[in-house]
Amino acid sequence: MTLRLAIVGRPNVGKSTLFNRLAGKRLAIVDDRPGVTRDRRFGTGRIGDLDLELIDTAGFEDVTDESLEARMRAQTEAAIRECDVALFVIDSRVGVTQLDEIFADVLRRHDRPVIVIANKAEGRQGDEGTNDAFRLGLGEPIPLSAEHGEGLADLYAALRAFVDDPEELEDADEADFEAAVAAEREVAEREAGDEEDFEAEPADDRPLRIAIVGRPNAGKSTLVNRLIGEDRLLTGPEAGITRDAIPVDWSLGGRAIRLVDTAGLRRKARVQEGLEKLSTADTIRAITFAEVVILVVDATHPFEIQDLQIADLVEREGRALVFVLAKWDLIDEPQSRLAEIRETLDRQLPQVRGAPLVALSAETGRNVDRLMPAVFKVHENWSTRVKTRDLNDWLAMAIQRHPPPAVNGRRIRPKYMAQTKARPPTFVLFATRAEQLPDHYRRYLVHALRESFDLPGVPIRVSVRSSRNPFVDGPSPKAAGPAGGVRARAGPRKASGTARSKAAAQTAKTAKTAKTAKSAKSAKPAKVTKVSGRSRPAAGSKLASRAGARPGKVRGRPASGRAVRSKGSAPRGRPSKPGKS
Repeated sequence: MTLRLAIVGRPNVGKSTLFNRLAGKRLAIVDDRPGVTRDRRFGTGRIGDLDLELIDTAGFEDVTDESLEARMRAQTEAAIRECDVALFVIDSRVGVTQLDEIFADVLRRHDRPVIVIANKAEGRQGDEGTNDAFRLGLGEPIPLSAEHGEGLADLYAALRAFVDDPEELEDADEADFEAAVAAEREVAEREAGDEEDFEAEPADDRPLRIAIVGRPNAGKSTLVNRLIGEDRLLTGPEAGITRDAIPVDWSLGGRAIRLVDTAGLRRKARVQEGLEKLSTADTIRAITFAEVVILVVDATHPFEIQDLQIADLVEREGRALVFVLAKWDLIDEPQSRLAEIRETLDRQLPQVRGAPLVALSAETGRNVDRLMPAVFKVHENWSTRVKTRDLNDWLAMAIQRHPPPAVNGRRIRPKYMAQTKARPPTFVLFATRAEQLPDHYRRYLVHALRESFDLPGVPIRVSVRSSRNPFVDGPSPKAAGPAGGVRARAGPRKASGTARSKAAAQTAKTAKTAKTAKSAKSAKPAKVTKVSGRSRPAAGSKLASRAGARPGKVRGRPASGRAVRSKGSAPRGRPSKPGKS
């Protein structure tokens, strides 16, 4: 049996720390300041052999007005109604406060089983506060340290009593608890491991993951509440209400959808506090694991620098992008203003040219029905696969329309192109001298792909490779040995009789040829005593001038190539002696 536990209590008593301890992962943001958690956060955990469904809540405040604290109290009371057992957490070092007593009365009115947890009871510092918790009248308190994991055995024994006697548990008043728990379970699995391969799992077996991002106070939580039709998330005029990435499961037309509401992203220079850094990291993680990102922009101040930076981040992460102009009911002359914003968007963000732009009002519900068809369309484009034949036909036309430039006097020749993966569409272009292909031509190919195959708002990846040239790159790695050299040949095999006889004959023939060449080399050329007139070149001829001889007195050259002197001439390089011919 799975127990549904709501972790409740006043602010800064360690509820989120206990939530992370039972979940086994750091899911909730934890900080020393009070009031960090605001929205309900769902998760799964395990203690011993008990499976748990956890709900982390905001700190209880005794207010009933229209303030943010009152709205946080409403979220806490909703969690109490949904749970099987409420874990009432107090600070054992401080003891029971007046706010703890007020909250104990609230728990009695909801008529739910309650277990009092005296947190921060490591050592003996919390003994006094633990004994003081008896006066709440909610049973024996359990001393526990969520930070160090002490006292979990006592908590297991207390929870085991409810599993052994199920009649003590009443039916919880819950509408979408199972969907919320499933959402948190998948988020926890992703944070614990590597990024999931989108193509490994069939699309029908998992929900469409949509992250809703934007600047603070742009209307993200209001849009989520309008889409699902209930006040699931805290909203208000205050900026920065949402701090955690809260997943919400939803179904539209029989298709499962997971909406992830995120904290607003401010400029990096303005993020100074540690709590805001944690919220920013949680938002970036939600973008990484999403399939479609909805960028909510305030229509009264559209596409400021931070909006452009967020859009560029989404494009670099390779996620499909949809722009939403929120608070459209505050705009005068909407048609002309929409055309102006579209022109600005295409000019400032050419890498996502043609991305869907939906103008709506989440407060009044105007044009909200146009959002999800645009999301489904861009998700379909994001998952597109193009046939290799069509791709290469397009490549031939693209090269004919705009040939690649010549680099250092040598033109780059694209050979063929293929798509290696989808989500986002990724292509590989094989060409000569791929490393010299200019970036502007690569951008030309990306824009032409987006225009020709109707892929607006989808990030496209194009990588260029060149085939291996053995004269430039060296031998193939397959032919190299373990040390990087040429692979050694196998050991000699024992030759057969016929092979040995052939080898002996070849060896004898080679030795005979070498002996003949040596004897020919050692033979001296015969002396030429007379040169016939027919073989004597004319004076001034090419042969005479090359030999350096006088007219009528030329030296012959035998077939062996060694120069010999004619009769009556002195040896070359020596003067002739007088008196001798």
